[in-house]
Amino acid sequence: MTSSGRDASLRPYRAGDLADLYDVCTRTGDSGDDATGKLAQPELLGDIFVGPYVEREPGLAFVIEGGGRAVGYVLGTADTQAFVGWYSSVWAPRFGAVYAPPKGPPRSTEEQLLVRFYHPEQMLRPELAGYPAHLHIDILPPYQGVGWGRRLMEVFLDAAAAAGAPAVHLGVAALNESAQGFYKRLGFHPIDVPGAEGALFFGRSTSR
Repeated sequence: MTSSGRDASLRPYRAGDLADLYDVCTRTGDSGDDATGKLAQPELLGDIFVGPYVEREPGLAFVIEGGGRAVGYVLGTADTQAFVGWYSSVWAPRFGAVYAPPKGPPRSTEEQLLVRFYHPEQMLRPELAGYPAHLHIDILPPYQGVGWGRRLMEVFLDAAAAAGAPAVHLGVAALNESAQGFYKRLGFHPIDVPGAEGALFFGRSTSR
């Protein structure tokens, strides 16, 4: 193996990985591009897309380790409806003194994220009910394109199936065509979700 991104390994998430996962989330958080410095509250992305998942379902979190740190991950939930209930009652209330809900319609990307933070019920769309699990996957650019994404997805699908989820869905920015192609190559198919502004949804069985 070389330092081109192949010199890494896949393993289960460990609590000591949390800061690295937040960093990966931020550095891929602008539709796959680096979001560093683009938010006044830099922890917000991680507090939405990483923290609640690894706290509630650490057994569904896996990382790519390269150079002594986590450089990519997949994480999610086997039961979106149960996750949303826990998020609303346990996770979000911890941050009342940290994040102020926007007043009125969101006027910026950060305010849109805050709406998502305080309204996780937006994840519960009837078109996605047949895909009860959902996931998030992010990998730093030097480790992309060499097979780690496929391996992360495979290990997540196996873990979600073992947790009882028959199918999984994910969302992707409508402008992120490379990510859409990646998911299609892994057997995901589009799901028609009306009103999902700026996002597309894909789903597939957890069976391999």
